[in-house]
Amino acid sequence: MAKPIVARWEWRTFGTGFEEAEKKIRSYEQGNFKDSQEDYILSRKSDENTKIRDDLMDIKALQNVNENKLEQWLPVMKEGFPIGHEALKKLFGIFKLSEPAFERAEYTYDQFLDELIRPSEDLRVVDVVKKRYIYVINNCVVEIAETTFDGVAFKTICVEHEDPENVYKTVVELGLKDYPNINYIQAMKKSVGMA
Repeated sequence: MAKPIVARWEWRTFGTGFEEAEKKIRSYEQGNFKDSQEDYILSRKSDENTKIRDDLMDIKALQNVNENKLEQWLPVMKEGFPIGHEALKKLFGIFKLSEPAFERAEYTYDQFLDELIRPSEDLRVVDVVKKRYIYVINNCVVEIAETTFDGVAFKTICVEHEDPENVYKTVVELGLKDYPNINYIQAMKKSVGMA
């Protein structure tokens, strides 16, 4: 039986070094490591998290922002390629853009990027490489990631869980609360000049 889709609260920041916080996090046993290459699609009209990972169009939508600036994200699409008209209509609604003319019944990964995404002045494909070191602290998923956006290097730390109070408590314990909460899309748009 498939696990129910649950919105999760997230705190994330970007920078070049978080020495004290990183030392605290790495004092816990590392639970997992993930290495990935992903294509993010940025829209000038939308700040939803849209990426292609593991050959899936993978989208999370922002649901809420609370008093501690934590963001609640809900997965709203995981669609494989080739991708058809119904999913494409939903996707361009998420981009908050008019649908282009769909000249094919369905699009492969390359056709989708080359014919529907790259020609648009309002969309931008960003090549993202991630090395993610994953820990569990206070039942929260805590991640230190080394990432590049079109080859420009960043470090990011993330804390996420279904309970926002638990996320904020963990952020405070790790000495991170004075860093700004910046999600992937905000950081990427700034990096590529689309902010």
